[in-house]
Amino acid sequence: MSRYTITVTGKGRTDTDAIIGYDPPLRTLFLQAFPHEVTDDPALWLGTYDREFDTLATLHAAALAEGYDFTPLPDDVAAKLAEELNDRD
Repeated sequence: MSRYTITVTGKGRTDTDAIIGYDPPLRTLFLQAFPHEVTDDPALWLGTYDREFDTLATLHAAALAEGYDFTPLPDDVAAKLAEELNDRD
């Protein structure tokens, strides 16, 4: 499983320690941001189901639908994620 630190913004907040990555067993990209006030889970957690997000565009659209944004991604992170997506098949 890859994990890259990025910045996520939305709803008047910024999380500079958010995580984006690829989960090979679930075959999905994921995004985690903003510590939950009560639990240890992230308040924003996308990509928890099998093959839920198979492109950065679909993950980005889901984040936007929740009121969050993570673009632009750093070039090195975008390249590494693209490589992982290409290697999955």
